[in-house]
Amino acid sequence: MKVAVVGATGLVGQVMIKVLEERNFPVTELIPVASERSVGKDVLFRGKPWKVTGMADAVALKPAIALFSAGGSTSLEWAPVFAKAGTVVIDNSSAWRMDPEKKLVVPEINADVLTPEDTIIANPNCSTIQMVMALHPLHKMYGIHRIVVSTYQSVSGTGKKAVDQLMNERKGISGEMAYKHPIDLNILPHIDAFLENGYTKEEMKMVNETRKILRDNSIRITSTTVRVPVKGGHSESVNVELKNDFDLKEIRTLLENMPGVVVVDEVDTFRYPMPIDAEGRDEVFVGRIRRDESQPRSLNLWIVSDNLRKGAATNAVQIAEYLISAKKMRNSC
Repeated sequence: MKVAVVGATGLVGQVMIKVLEERNFPVTELIPVASERSVGKDVLFRGKPWKVTGMADAVALKPAIALFSAGGSTSLEWAPVFAKAGTVVIDNSSAWRMDPEKKLVVPEINADVLTPEDTIIANPNCSTIQMVMALHPLHKMYGIHRIVVSTYQSVSGTGKKAVDQLMNERKGISGEMAYKHPIDLNILPHIDAFLENGYTKEEMKMVNETRKILRDNSIRITSTTVRVPVKGGHSESVNVELKNDFDLKEIRTLLENMPGVVVVDEVDTFRYPMPIDAEGRDEVFVGRIRRDESQPRSLNLWIVSDNLRKGAATNAVQIAEYLISAKKMRNSC
């Protein structure tokens, strides 16, 4: 099976290649794709170097699957070109997520929406993925009326330039700025562009994508997304009001039984989810599970996950795995 990774030299692209190897995905030929300045460079996969190629050459090679992580404008231009050539595109940008004709997929939740006709599939936003992973079983059991979420998102969500800014500031070195302000010893209540309603695009992604994935437009959601001086791993404080009352023990059981979710909630021994523990892992970690004593049928959750893995690369590879296992692909594998 030929598999293309578009954006192979970026942070997410590198993790996609790593996850393909770790999960023993049936790749017979890797096609790393990047910008012209990277064409000809080597990318290691299974101990072997693979030459980076350009877009047009990658399309001509007719990969079965293309994992895209190269930005929205690139996806809008090239995803349809790959799809027309018979490739199934799994896109990590925001380009196709809210397109009514494209599926937005977290495999543990809604892979059943996929069909053989889906040639461009959207990978959700990293902060959305980890939240819906925890909320899905609760929504199925009780129904969700309202969500209030505040995120604490690491700099790796912005990219290598932001990681470099954080580490340079920590060392007292001047360098290129990914943000308009210092990030070390600081917090930025601003992720992505501001919109007319005062929210940012990142905040509205969480609103709209959550409704689409959970297949319920009636859920009321408000979000504040914040950048923190953490290298990798996103954290979220989530307050959720359910439609029906709940037993806290049952909540814990539902979360423990949700595939891909790990409950870490032993406050007596100071065990709770932290990004330092989630980094490099594929699970979504949930803790600080407690009833909201200020309002009925409500509870608080603390949710942590590696944004480059389950929040991006791993989720995309899992979609590809589902397509193969379900044989929901147009071309033969």
